[in-house]
Amino acid sequence: MFTGIIEEKGRVLSLQRTGEAIVMTVAAPKILQDVRMGDSISVNGVCLTVTSFTSESFTVDMMPETVRGTSLKETGEGSQVNLERAMSAGGRFGGHFVSGHVDGIGKIISKRADHNAVYYEIEIESKLRPYFTLKGSVSIDGTSLTVFGVTDRTFTISIIPHTLEETIIGQKEAGSVVNIEVDMLAKYVEELLQHKFRIQDNLEPVTEDFLKEHGFK
Repeated sequence: MFTGIIEEKGRVLSLQRTGEAIVMTVAAPKILQDVRMGDSISVNGVCLTVTSFTSESFTVDMMPETVRGTSLKETGEGSQVNLERAMSAGGRFGGHFVSGHVDGIGKIISKRADHNAVYYEIEIESKLRPYFTLKGSVSIDGTSLTVFGVTDRTFTISIIPHTLEETIIGQKEAGSVVNIEVDMLAKYVEELLQHKFRIQDNLEPVTEDFLKEHGFK
């Protein structure tokens, strides 16, 4: 589990590709201060497991499903990536619940400055649209952000200078792709409601014959 508050921008040192699988090594001295084998680290919003590490870098395996379903397949050596360690139970919780399981890829279709903020409009797949609401939460490349506008096929976020400096979103331009994780709570609510409606649809109607069959006269 993560918060969407990026701790460090790492740098990709190497990418070893075997078919659709990738072994990636990332330089990131800050977040490695307390790292252990098997720890979870969010890399551009994707929860990955540390398979080896040094004092300066760590290595993760990306299986084909991760490569196909996220923007990490477009990452090259030397690229910067957003990094966050799994959240501590006793720490501050400044973002929102982020699982590190990417729901889809979005494409930036416009970027514009407005005083101290930069607005990004991002195109999304239709299947993700129900999870977006004005002032709701979204994770973009692992960064917890607030939705400031929604249309049938896009949503808009506004980025302050601190976030532009501390994350890779400031490097993105129109045409760039980003990893999107929608609000986890919205997904759970939807699943609960769908489950409830499925049960209701399968219930037999309460008729006179139904009552007689079950002992009522």
